[in-house]
Formats: sequence, C-alpha cells, structure tokens
Amino acid sequence: MTHPSVETRTTAEDAGDGSRVPAGRSWLDRYFHISRRGSSVAREVRGGVTTFMAMAYILLLNPLILSGKDVQGDTLGQKALITATAFAAALTTLLMGFVGKVPLALAAGLSVSGVLSAQVVPNMTWPQAMGMCVVYGVVIMLLVVTGLREMIMNAIPLALKHGITMGIGLFIALIGFYKSGFVHQGKDTPLSLGPAGQLTGWPVLLFAGTLLLIFMLQARNVPGAILIGIVSGTVVAVVLNGIGVIDPHQWESGAPELHGGAVSMPDFSLFGHVGFGGWDKVGGMTIAVIVFTLVLAGFFDAMATIIGVGTEAGLADDKGRMPGLSKALFIDGAGGAIGGLAGGSGQTVFIESATGVGEGARTGLASAVTGLLFAACLFFTPVTAIVPQEVAAAALVVIGAMMLMNARHVDWGDRATAIPVFLTVVLMPFTYAITTGVAAGVISYTAIKVAQGRAREIGAFMWGLTVVFLVYFALHPVEGWLGVH
Repeated sequence: MTHPSVETRTTAEDAGDGSRVPAGRSWLDRYFHISRRGSSVAREVRGGVTTFMAMAYILLLNPLILSGKDVQGDTLGQKALITATAFAAALTTLLMGFVGKVPLALAAGLSVSGVLSAQVVPNMTWPQAMGMCVVYGVVIMLLVVTGLREMIMNAIPLALKHGITMGIGLFIALIGFYKSGFVHQGKDTPLSLGPAGQLTGWPVLLFAGTLLLIFMLQARNVPGAILIGIVSGTVVAVVLNGIGVIDPHQWESGAPELHGGAVSMPDFSLFGHVGFGGWDKVGGMTIAVIVFTLVLAGFFDAMATIIGVGTEAGLADDKGRMPGLSKALFIDGAGGAIGGLAGGSGQTVFIESATGVGEGARTGLASAVTGLLFAACLFFTPVTAIVPQEVAAAALVVIGAMMLMNARHVDWGDRATAIPVFLTVVLMPFTYAITTGVAAGVISYTAIKVAQGRAREIGAFMWGLTVVFLVYFALHPVEGWLGVH
C-alpha cells in the first residue's frame, strides 16, 4: 500500500507560490522555477548573456565619470575602478538572481556616479564619498523595510520624477561631450565647440563617429548597440594609433594600447576604502543635501524599472504587483552600500535588463549568468583599459538621449507642470549640480500650485521638501547676514 503523502511528494513539488509543478526536474529548475515560468535553461542563459552585452559599457563609463579629483586633489586608479565596478556589479546581480530570483541586473548607477563626481568629491575625499554611498544604501534599505519607499514615491508628482530623469540625462550628456573634447570651456563664452570654436584632433572626430554609429544601430533596433559602438570605435582607435595617424599625446586618457598581457589579477585596492569621519568639517546641511541627492538619484528609477521589466517578463499583475518585489527593492538598496564598500559607486537596477527579457529570460538564472560574466571581467582589466576616453564618452551622450525620452510623458500645455519640469531639467547641466535642479523644480511646483489656489494638492511631504530647499538656496546669504562663517 502506498502512502498518499509519499506519492504526492514524488509526483509534484511546491513552486513557491502555492502552485505545483511536476517532480523530477533538476535542482536548477526547481530553485529558479524555470518550468513554472514557461522558460528553459537555454533561454535563461541566452537572456543573461544578452543583458550583459547590453550593459557591459558600464565597465568603461563608470571609471570615466569617477576620474575626477577630490577635495584633496586625489584621484582613483582606472584599473582599480574597473575592478570595483565589475566586482560590485557581479555581486549585486548574483544576489538578485539567487535571492530575488528575477531577471534583473545591477551595476553602478550613472546618475549616482555623476552626483559623486560633481557634487560630493568637491566637498570631501573619495573614501568619504564612498562612505556616503554606504549611508544612502542603508537609508534606502530602511525605507523598503518600513514601507516608506512607496509612500515617498507616491508623494512626488509624476511629472517631476520624469523631469529629474531628464535633467540627469542632460547632465550625463554634458559630461560625455566635455570628456570627449567636443565641448570646451570657451575663452569668450562659458562653453564652446572645441577649444577655439572648432574640433581639434582625431580623437574627438572618433568620438563623433562612434556617437553616430551607436545612434544608427539603435535606430535599426540592433541589440547591444552601445557595446558594438564602443568596440568598433576602440578597434579604429587602436588601428589609427598603431599606424601612426594619431599622435599618442592627443589621447586624453593615454594611447589605446595593450600594456602587458590581456589577462591580469584584479586590483582590489579600493575595496573597503571607505571613510565615515570628518563630515563635521563639511557641514550638516551639506551632508543632508548630499544624502538626499544620492537617495534621489538611486531611488526613483529603480521601482519603475523593476516593475517595468517584471511586467514585460510576465511576472507582474495589472496592478504592478510582482513576486519577490520587496526582495528586489531591498537588494537594489543594498547595492548602494555594496558599491560604496567596493569603491565603485552605488549600484542600481539597469533598464538594459529588458533586453534579456526580450530574449526569453524569466527567472533569476539569467541574472546569475549576467553576474558570472561580470565576475569574469575582473580578470580582463587590461583589455577594458584600452578603450579611449573619447570613445567611451560617446555612450554617455547616448544614455543621456535615452533618458530625455521621458519628455513624452510630460504635459507641456500645463504651466503648473511644464515650468517646474523645465527648471529641473535645465538647471542640472547649467549649474552642474543635480540638487539645484531638483530644488528649483520642487519650489516652483509649490509656488505655482499656491498661485493657482490649489495648495491642497501639494501634500505634506512636498511642503517639507520646499522648506528644506528654500533653506538650501538661502543658506549662504542668511549665514552672511547673521555673521556666521
């Protein structure tokens, strides 16, 4: 006589959500629920590789953005930055795969890195800046655990969220144009085309060619267009440099040459290079603004990206609810702390995860594959370091253009919406400060609503932000009036 419970265990297994799938599947299938989600190991592997190819450019762009000097004049080594970027991306993506069990990949957020480079390190050292990443990551994790993250998301008007994304896009694009040499600080104007109103040297022309190639590939919906453009531009750069067409001194980041072997041991010199002291010299208001800006930069896109990719993968319902959403949000928050500890900036979910989903990825196995590929890149730092700064900068402009596409979601006929969004978008690149754009957008939104007699629509959280940003703008004049130095 066969016992019913024994027979049940040998014919079906719990899928994790109350449903049951046939027994006899591999442990890989059972752990990631591959069959239940209508996928296969081959499709997951293909999706994971595709996602990696679509976002591998971050290994080049993140070191480019973080190449500036801190308040003491110190810089971070390129090879160490590549290692930190690859390590943090690998670890957080593997966590998303094995714990979150969803096809989402993480890497250094360009918006977070932009804040670090433009607003944080002019006020503190690089170790202290990475410490700020740890702090903002912990803050986001606490917001997820307490349920406040979604509450705050709902409190900020949707138009301003789009404006913030667009402003960061313009900010990143400006960095790309400047790093490439296409835009310079002019002699008689704030900015100019090249150093004297015209483009100078072959490297900047290679930037323009790479930029056009990527745009052309994207227009034809070619998968991995950014990576293909970067690789193509690098090959041309190596050839031109090798045959002597370009003077090696024209390259901003050094000639595109392989020094030594293609494989080397990772450089973990930035790992744990985190400082939490000396913030009292920066000032409480400045620290608060920096933390808020970092949270803002790594906060708003993540939930929309997670839900968007999850919906495309068929994991979210019509109300945006998705299995493991809280885990995914928590891991995204943990990415800030992990990136800071690794020395490679805060990590966040990448929209490029949608390319893997388009190839059939439905489970965390795809993320595990992407994470393992990032881990493999730890040993190919010399190859990655060949990419010229001018070629990598083209991808920054492309990413900026992609972020500006949020303009289609803004009602430009409504002044209460259009004016705050406009100020948010233009003041980020014009003042080279993301916080300034957000502050102007929030204050103008509140002021216009009051002028229209619609103060009740503002909400307590937005009122609080308005007060904070009014203090932010008026702090220096008030200190001068009070005689505070």
